[in-house]
Amino acid sequence: MKSVSEIFSTLGRRLDGFGSDAATRSCIDRAIEANGWFTQRDILRAVDAVRSEMLDPGKLDAWLTGYKPVAVPRDVAVIMAGNIPLVGFNDLLCVAASGNVCYVKPSGKDTVLMEMIIDMLREIEPQIAIRPFDDAASYDAVIATGGDDANRYFRTRFAGTESLLRGSRHSVAVLSGSESAEDLAALIDDITSYSGLGCRNVSMILLPHGYEPDLYTGRPINVKLRRNLVATAAMLTMQRRPFTDCGAFLCVESTTFPAALSCVALHRYDDTAQVEKWLSDNDAHIQCVVTDRLEHPRRAAFGRAQYPALTDYADGCDTMSFLTAL
Repeated sequence: MKSVSEIFSTLGRRLDGFGSDAATRSCIDRAIEANGWFTQRDILRAVDAVRSEMLDPGKLDAWLTGYKPVAVPRDVAVIMAGNIPLVGFNDLLCVAASGNVCYVKPSGKDTVLMEMIIDMLREIEPQIAIRPFDDAASYDAVIATGGDDANRYFRTRFAGTESLLRGSRHSVAVLSGSESAEDLAALIDDITSYSGLGCRNVSMILLPHGYEPDLYTGRPINVKLRRNLVATAAMLTMQRRPFTDCGAFLCVESTTFPAALSCVALHRYDDTAQVEKWLSDNDAHIQCVVTDRLEHPRRAAFGRAQYPALTDYADGCDTMSFLTAL
């Protein structure tokens, strides 16, 4: 059987140029038909992020040296989210790399792309330990991702099972007031990619008092997000709450994460100490921090929020350490 590095490096090579041939274009079309939130641009972005950050041979080998696979394989169920394309891929990779058996339950919203990836892996290595999830079966461990309601269900459904359960999180950007036009354009990408549905999408911006960055964008957005934006603008107008229409999202002054998908909260600060305290107080709700102003364990550069590295584990919890300790 091929090594994990060989298998997934080969997958990376096969994904190079994804969308440029009839077979992968058909896959994109079917994925969009199955989930109206997906766009071609977002699918290509997701595939590129997986290929460049998680399947690069050098990065894979460096990552794998930090962990020792289990001596006795355990059965691990992976219940995936479907808010953005291929969002569950890292969990699948981690289970395979840890030496365990992966029982995959793709989200109904992202079945087309995930099944394509699994089919490719089986073509590369027919003996790869990836199996379909069976709800009637029992498992040694489970990794499940969903909203807060789903997370509560998972805690009941898998009570007594070793588990890594993830709920809702948000991402923030911290601005200094000296950002370039290129920085702000990249930040807009961190906000608008995947229609803002990802936990790594920026939905709050911490910025100095008096700083008014130009965040307007004329880029087209998904029709579903456009409807959400129009409805939210109408609601804010009825509530007499001021907002700024940035074209693809609305900015509102707030110290809490916005409930509306199409909103981005602007939280003003006086000094860095105030920012650090806010980040510390809200750490349990934060996925990543986009900034070049301060250090943070889950920091991302402008424009790179949706390009997580192999070690950028969801919720800051080391998935590989969990799996190799089973």
